[in-house]
Amino acid sequence: MDLDVSVLTSKIPSSFKIPPNPPFSKGGTLERCLAKPSVPPFLKGGLGGIFRHLLLPLLLLLTLSACEQRPPVHQQQVLALGTLVDISLYDVDEEQAAQAVTAITNEMEAVHHDWHAWQPGELTYINQRLAQGESVSLDAEQQRLIQAGIALARASDDLFNPAVGALIALWGFHSDARPDAAPPNEDDITALVQAAPKMSRLQLEGGRLSSPNPAVMIDVGGYAKGYAVDRAIAALRRMGIDNAIVNAGGDLRAIGSKGGTAWRIGIRHPRQAGVLASLETRGDESVFTSGDYERYFEYQGQRYHHIIDPRSGRPARGAASVTIVHSDATTADAAATAVFIAGPKHWRETARQMGIDKAMLVDEAGTVHMTEAMAERVHFEVDPPPRTEIVP
Repeated sequence: MDLDVSVLTSKIPSSFKIPPNPPFSKGGTLERCLAKPSVPPFLKGGLGGIFRHLLLPLLLLLTLSACEQRPPVHQQQVLALGTLVDISLYDVDEEQAAQAVTAITNEMEAVHHDWHAWQPGELTYINQRLAQGESVSLDAEQQRLIQAGIALARASDDLFNPAVGALIALWGFHSDARPDAAPPNEDDITALVQAAPKMSRLQLEGGRLSSPNPAVMIDVGGYAKGYAVDRAIAALRRMGIDNAIVNAGGDLRAIGSKGGTAWRIGIRHPRQAGVLASLETRGDESVFTSGDYERYFEYQGQRYHHIIDPRSGRPARGAASVTIVHSDATTADAAATAVFIAGPKHWRETARQMGIDKAMLVDEAGTVHMTEAMAERVHFEVDPPPRTEIVP
């Protein structure tokens, strides 16, 4: 099956330094009119993949010249959220496209500045006040993001838990490039787990946020990208643009179509370069993937990734990647993390609790677990196709 458009849900490795890697940075994408495109491997230490990625704008110009018969799609790649953001706009003029790109960049950079987990900003100030047992005033936009995190944590039985920022920092992932050093001390991990930081321990009353638990440290990396993508799409709709893709480092929301032709999305293979599967979006859908290859370090031959199970305080085991399709990017982003942590035994229950009917989990053995709704949409791009288990 030829891919007329390949939007790869791949991830930029932690070694990529342009720009510094934020907690919600994952990778890059490309929309193409090539049949069976070759997808570069954005793996840790893969400088060849990075160099190829930096050449993509040039390749795009060359390939689009052979695609004049296709509907007009304006494409631009910008740096925002500390990652490469691919913007595809259907049937807009140059002036409108330029205004749209500016609006998207501004929305995403606002989220990046305010909610970065360790660089000075609104979130670091909020966490300082909470650690001191003090309350802090939030504006309306900040309240919406915190309220969304509380609701998503509740829906996932706290598998998605943005309050465990101290654990993520303990593992060394509150840095632009974590050194390949020893994992944290077991006693320190146990102490933070037993402190039970949860979003439910946050109190938001009269626009002021507080918590009786000083161990609560908010890290919105598990859903800030989805939130930023939702804000970007809202900005496009206010401008009268109803056919577009906003793809932030491999996680995206697509609205409308290309003159009746669906946007086709490629889902990255978690264990090798290239595309594992593809699907076509329908109307307004977000496609988000969490994988154990996104950010990690190695120590004494073992790899430790950044998706921390709040129950154990250690990197979640069992899953290699999870892909979620949902109308809301914020929910899809959070659900990809929660379902990943739930693992192969309990993923369906967690997805169901979060209102997700289209989910795909690739376990560490390579078996693909899918809901029936996802199986109806997915086409595997590898031969032979992987072993698959489908559940209602």
